[in-house]
Amino acid sequence: MPETQEIAPAASKLSQALDAAAKMPGVRINRAAYLRTALKRHCTEEQIERAVAESPASAGIPLQIIADVANTSIVYETSKVTGISTLAGLPGGFFMIGTVPADMAQYVGHMLRIAQKLAYVYSWPDLFVESDDEIDEATEGILTLFVGVMVGVQFAQGGVSKASAMIAAQVVKKLPQQALTKGVIYPVVKKVAGFLGVSMTKKLFASGLAKAIPVVGAALSGGLTLGTFLPMSKKLQNHLASLELTKPQLRTEETDVIGTECANLEVIPEFAEDEA
Repeated sequence: MPETQEIAPAASKLSQALDAAAKMPGVRINRAAYLRTALKRHCTEEQIERAVAESPASAGIPLQIIADVANTSIVYETSKVTGISTLAGLPGGFFMIGTVPADMAQYVGHMLRIAQKLAYVYSWPDLFVESDDEIDEATEGILTLFVGVMVGVQFAQGGVSKASAMIAAQVVKKLPQQALTKGVIYPVVKKVAGFLGVSMTKKLFASGLAKAIPVVGAALSGGLTLGTFLPMSKKLQNHLASLELTKPQLRTEETDVIGTECANLEVIPEFAEDEA
């Protein structure tokens, strides 16, 4: 089948995977709860409440603190993700949607967890509509772009950058619904979804992630490793930290925050407690 004919059904496979992952327990991150837990060791109560009501950038939280929080979350999620396949093998441990394998849903689920945490600490608005079981089109679109950035799809970065600029220009911060579902970002979303879907269809559904996503075949049965999940998370962190949302006019510092190294992965706890 020519690649152009594969795009639509392959993109549907990606949509199924995102939907299945987002419905798994613990995958959706409560933005307000996460920010309060993540920032409480570093910021005043006033700063925290403004970060929740507006954004960490608008609250004037230093970029170094943002980087430290992001790195802590990356360490925590990387520590957790290494053992995910054990639960996948338990009867009834996780469910599937359609033909989406449980180990794939888990893998994507952990990608979505860290993507949400990084998005929220880098001043993105809520990605999920609370109490809505289904992912809306705009959320699916931005999550598709985030996953694309994580696995190294270069043109996904452009879509994330455009969405960031649109959010930064809004008075009421929310995802640019029209742009992500019908407008200027939509073609990029479809292109990324098609690319990821074709790769997943050929590689993941057939014989594991292989070259499509840099995880060795044993990863899905034995857990994702430090050498794969952490670099993908850092790719997204680096890109989000460079965007307009992190740089409102009140920002004056130009500190390089991305060079901060992650902590020892033996330290599993993320913050005082697991907020999700």
